[in-house]
Amino acid sequence: MSKKVLLVTGDAVEALEIFYPYYRCLEEGYEVTVASPSVKKLQTVCHDFVEGMETYTEKPAYGLDSHAAFAEINPADYDGLIIPGGRAPEYIRLDKDLPGIVRHFFETNKPVGAICHAAQVLSVVPDLMKGREYTAYIACKPDVIACGATYVDETLHTHGNLVSGHAWPDLPGFMAAFLKLLR
Repeated sequence: MSKKVLLVTGDAVEALEIFYPYYRCLEEGYEVTVASPSVKKLQTVCHDFVEGMETYTEKPAYGLDSHAAFAEINPADYDGLIIPGGRAPEYIRLDKDLPGIVRHFFETNKPVGAICHAAQVLSVVPDLMKGREYTAYIACKPDVIACGATYVDETLHTHGNLVSGHAWPDLPGFMAAFLKLLR
């Protein structure tokens, strides 16, 4: 029986941070479900850095169909969870069904991969983040600290069942660590 991986996201997800994990999990033979607040064609974005700018730029990228709405997800059906970054985390964390999904993976000690702005999603379960160590895009450091967690100033970090990454350039190591836990 193939393992199942859940990716939770929404519009404005960073394209590399959704497509790389999605295709990498499919390549491993896992079943992958992309879930979002509603079933729709999601608009991904491309974040990049331009010399002289103090933050990143954002441009529209590819479309991606989501497979299920958060309300339809039974997290017990999945073996692992990946939370991509981009701007999607800032609004999907407001969905009433998302905290229960995220909570399940931590309470059952299943692998969770959180990259870049995914720390904003982890903030919906602050009681489960308290005392943990993880990294995220530097702009999310206040979100990590507000949860009572320790921000790790590294591009990749694994603490228990949580694999965290700084941003899309770290995807190869991020996915290697996530897949190691999933196996």
